Amino acid sequence: MFDRDLWREIFQSINMNKTRSLLSGFTVAFAILLFTILFGLGNGLLNTFDTAFVDDAANSIFINSGQTSKASNGLQAGRQIQFENKDQEWIEEEFGDKVQYITSRIYLNVTATFRNEKSSYSVRAVNPDHQYLENTKVNYGRYINESDIKNKTKVVVIGRLVEEDLFLKTTAIGKYINLNGIQYKVVGVFSDDGGDREERLIYMPVTTAQQIYGNNQHIDQINLTYNPDLNFDAAISFSNMLTRKLKDRFLVSQNDQRAIRVRNLANDSKAIGQMTLGINIMILVIGFGTLIAGVVGISNMMIFIVKERTKEIGIRKALGASPKSIVSIILLESVLITVIAGFVGLVIGMGVVELAAPSLETYFIKEAGVETSIIIGATIVLIIAGAIAGYLPAKKASRIKPIVALRDD
Repeated sequence: MFDRDLWREIFQSINMNKTRSLLSGFTVAFAILLFTILFGLGNGLLNTFDTAFVDDAANSIFINSGQTSKASNGLQAGRQIQFENKDQEWIEEEFGDKVQYITSRIYLNVTATFRNEKSSYSVRAVNPDHQYLENTKVNYGRYINESDIKNKTKVVVIGRLVEEDLFLKTTAIGKYINLNGIQYKVVGVFSDDGGDREERLIYMPVTTAQQIYGNNQHIDQINLTYNPDLNFDAAISFSNMLTRKLKDRFLVSQNDQRAIRVRNLANDSKAIGQMTLGINIMILVIGFGTLIAGVVGISNMMIFIVKERTKEIGIRKALGASPKSIVSIILLESVLITVIAGFVGLVIGMGVVELAAPSLETYFIKEAGVETSIIIGATIVLIIAGAIAGYLPAKKASRIKPIVALRDD
């Protein structure tokens, strides 16, 4: 393997047949180039799917109310369905073993001021469990707690960008912020992977919002996460049952799609999982198909090389060269060409993906790239492919009888 004379012969053979070697290498390089670009684009698509719901728990269920579109139980169409605190409590009692976290939501728009700074923001009035549904990360301070809900305290948790907008270089914790003329104490600052929009939100206790902005127990939305032990089918079955029972509770027709709408992220996750599997299979089929085409190309080229060097091989055997040494020369030449060409194709492919990555985000392909494990795997595949491509022609060459080889035209 490390015989200097052997390697000198291999490099001399490649140097003497530059065109042939370049054609062999081009086939492999082009195959690996396409293989790398396909994997890079595939990873970008998978990243897009992974970040689609990054700011929500994957096992979330969102329950919204609307107007009835069909008459039911003697009640006319057009009736507004209004959720209240008791409806959240009913869900907890009815489906306790299937519910992990649950929260109500009330949506408000406010003008917030602190000293000379002023801006408009969206407010979500929530329960403490909301932190886990939104994957909210408290940077410092705390989140809404049960004591805030019970005592209807005037406290808020603000997004990182709200603090930057209003408090500039001053910390917001412990300060009072004015929301539509009412003072609230800032008890926490949070960040959210959902992006700038999510970090320009303000959270307050749901009971505080009900008392100040309506003096009632109305809520706009109920969100929950189902028990993570449930599989996709069980989670979907749970949300279907929840929908049926909620419609019965509000005397809504089961065929009415507007009055009560339940969205289960398990449906989205299942669809994304199926799409991801399809993309992976497609990439593997096309990628390995391209790679096989490259291997076949270099294999054909090696057959031609053996044919061209028949007399040389015959002379070697006549001078006492062993079959093993002949196999080694041809096999190592094949592996060397394959590895060098494949590495070049890999580097070019990675460069193309990296340069195109910013532009690809316009087409919802996020952070396209090739993982280190793929690079290592591709290198191993290259070595194996080169060995396979060269072995059969080399084995055939080692069996040529010297007298036959010397008569070859």
